[in-house]
Amino acid sequence: MASDNDNPLDPGKRNSLVQAVREIKIATAERSDVVVEMKEADRARLEILAQELEPVFSEVPMDDERFDFAISSGLQPRLWIDATAHVMMGKDRRQYRFVRDTRLGRVVLAESHQTEPVAKSVTTYIAERIYERELALAGDDITYRAGIAQRSADEAPEPEAPKTQKNRPTKPLLMTQPPAENTNLPQEESKFVMGAREVQSKIEPSMAGWFLLGIFIVGGAILLSR
Repeated sequence: MASDNDNPLDPGKRNSLVQAVREIKIATAERSDVVVEMKEADRARLEILAQELEPVFSEVPMDDERFDFAISSGLQPRLWIDATAHVMMGKDRRQYRFVRDTRLGRVVLAESHQTEPVAKSVTTYIAERIYERELALAGDDITYRAGIAQRSADEAPEPEAPKTQKNRPTKPLLMTQPPAENTNLPQEESKFVMGAREVQSKIEPSMAGWFLLGIFIVGGAILLSR
């Protein structure tokens, strides 16, 4: 059987448990105060650095949305420069650490107990990012497109001159009609030409007749010889 001392409703046991819970609450509150104090101390130091960098932040173009320039209010306050780079306090809560997150891990860009070296490193980082953007927007693309336009203008064929009557080649005209008779000949010469044509027209039929007659004679001689 269980003894009376094991009764959970014993006032002594209850008082000791309540006391233990009370002690835990006090310890947690004290630690919270320490954490809050450390958090407020980190935030105050980061605000000092931000005030020193305020002239640099004001010179960055407003349309450049890559930069944040804000202090986060999480468990560990951080001064964000952009999405990958920020400044936070070291383990001793007095050392500034400017780091950047990359694919290979976190890289420490600057680390110092003084604000001046860290502020200079942050300024250099911002200048590099702005220069990279200028190269991407107004660097090789404009030069390349200008080169293409120039080459296209050089390679374009020259317009041909319209052909005129002088440039067209002259072709010999085919004679489709017999030349007209020269009516300006003297009267005697025209009579001589007409007489020659009449004689030629008479001779041509007579020659055809003699040719046929010769063929008949030769054919008859061949038949008689057989």
